[in-house]
Amino acid sequence: MHDQPGNRTRKPSPGQRLRTLMDAGCVAMPGAFNGLVARAARKAGFDSLYVSGAAVSASFGVPDVGMVSLTEFTGVIEQVARASQLPVLADADTGFGESEMVVRTVREYARAGAAALHIEDQVFPKRCGHLDGKRLVPAEHMIEKVRAAAKARDAMAGTDGDGFVICARTDARGVESFDSAVHRARAYIEAGADMIFPEGLANLEEFRQFATAIKAPPAHIAQRTAQSAKRTAHRGPYLLANMTEFGKTPIIPLKDFAAAGYDCVIWPVTTLRAAMGEVTRALEHLKRDGDVSAFIDRVQDRKALYDLLKYTPGEEWVFPG
Repeated sequence: MHDQPGNRTRKPSPGQRLRTLMDAGCVAMPGAFNGLVARAARKAGFDSLYVSGAAVSASFGVPDVGMVSLTEFTGVIEQVARASQLPVLADADTGFGESEMVVRTVREYARAGAAALHIEDQVFPKRCGHLDGKRLVPAEHMIEKVRAAAKARDAMAGTDGDGFVICARTDARGVESFDSAVHRARAYIEAGADMIFPEGLANLEEFRQFATAIKAPPAHIAQRTAQSAKRTAHRGPYLLANMTEFGKTPIIPLKDFAAAGYDCVIWPVTTLRAAMGEVTRALEHLKRDGDVSAFIDRVQDRKALYDLLKYTPGEEWVFPG
């Protein structure tokens, strides 16, 4: 994104746009695992999107155990950000390595068009946050990564990465305890995280309790947060809620998360599950019947696809952005 000739005003960066949205209310972020889904989400009226490690991995035909590379992830992020022109929060798993790789990840994600990323405190290879058997790295190890990410964020001030949001995810609730999750989250905020992602909370009351503990931290952390907010022009710390299906968290509406103090909600694998449910059924019918009659009324027709792509046959098509 560059200034236009004669115009000295830089357009808001993706990170700045995301912060503005969250400052105005709780932001709904459906998962988008390719550019077409990203376009559909924008057309449906969403203001921001999420790129899920689980959904991207599954779309590559592999499980969510760290099999997808940094380069492959940034390819998907660029596709989603460009196709939608919306701020994108992207999963960065455990940061693709130690602190040096975390710094590179922040820079590469911002270069690909992301507004934010989250890294987690699991041991590599990580596991889905709603599965049992997870293991955590020592808090000090994660703090080092968060500091590195925050330093990389701050170094992008005044560039297209200005305002990039660093989110720290903790899986401590399901491994150690709720109190441990709060303790780790406070430490990650103190290390420079803009947002906290408490994974695997059991119910809405736990989300409320966690938000209360984080939004009203001890005095020394409150002072650190105020200094960070002044430096990066936001009110933080922001809070993210994960609304995945079939996990440890029951289905909770967006409005309830908003009332509980959360700034954004992700539905990481919802679109993939919906799509693959239909794909699986369609393939079963096609194999059985040898034609598409049983499901033709449920597929996206040519007109709807072209409308989503903003494509008119015979006319020049311009790529977004």
